[in-house]
Amino acid sequence: MSPTKIGFSILWSACWTGMVVKSVFAVLLLTMGLVHFEGRFGLAVVMLLISPVTVFAIPIIMAVFGTHFGEGIGLEILFWLSIPVDIWALGLVGRTFFLERLRKEPPEGLGLAIWWRAALVGAFFLPALWGAVSFVTDNAITASHSMAEIESLRHLFDNGLPIAERIGLELTIWGTISSALLTVLSLIGVSIFGQIIRRISEDCKPTSESYQGLITRWDLMRVPTDQGLLLTTLAGVGIVFSVMFWSILPVTTPHPHDCCKKPDARVEPAFKPVESLNSSAQRVATLAAQIETMEQQKVAAKDQKTKGKGKTEGGTIVDSTAKAKP
Repeated sequence: MSPTKIGFSILWSACWTGMVVKSVFAVLLLTMGLVHFEGRFGLAVVMLLISPVTVFAIPIIMAVFGTHFGEGIGLEILFWLSIPVDIWALGLVGRTFFLERLRKEPPEGLGLAIWWRAALVGAFFLPALWGAVSFVTDNAITASHSMAEIESLRHLFDNGLPIAERIGLELTIWGTISSALLTVLSLIGVSIFGQIIRRISEDCKPTSESYQGLITRWDLMRVPTDQGLLLTTLAGVGIVFSVMFWSILPVTTPHPHDCCKKPDARVEPAFKPVESLNSSAQRVATLAAQIETMEQQKVAAKDQKTKGKGKTEGGTIVDSTAKAKP
């Protein structure tokens, strides 16, 4: 097998095996407010993912190039906690790879042997990769901007090409150069890592078991001797981390300031046509009954007034007749 294939097979599997454990510590430290990734969250996650080769390279990059992947003491704590996780992941993946692909007996302390060699190589190679990619990217950006100043291309950039397409073209020019260099240097780094694995395997003796026996062997490697103890331990650790997370979270959860609180908005109830029609019909019936009552009261008052007026006129006529007699 080529060194690049060996290095990529072990490093890729080990990174994602250890990332499950490292993400738990990362969430707890974020909840406690000990680390803030700010705008470099994606880059910090990538560095944490490949922490077997970046654990010593990150301090060098931060000191030499002035680059910060995050603020807070939690970043250092996170990478220190990643060391035993990476050693365990490299040992687990390395033993399986030695038996399955290389047909070699994995030596004792394989995870530690791979980890310190990878960390030592990464401490020198990654800063060199960072500096080379940064230098080439800066020059490529300058060259892409200067292309717009060439007289033969001025008409295309200034008059024939809109601003958005111009930005996209410049980004494509320097992005392609930087991506190609980063890919080539990354493959070289993975090949160096694979060469380390190959040299370790040269001192190992070949296995004498059949392929079926090797399958049974690396399957049994993942079966613990005391399964009940393992399940109890995992359940206890999960409960402890859950209690820690929920006890810390309410204290550090950000709340809006008094000056920035939004006014309470009333939520309009949902429109229900049937209920609206029923209520409208009830209102119409109530209004009709009120109008009918008012009309009846008005008619009764008018009749009473008419009767009172008739009595008054009858009394006046009788009085005037009595006065006319001698």
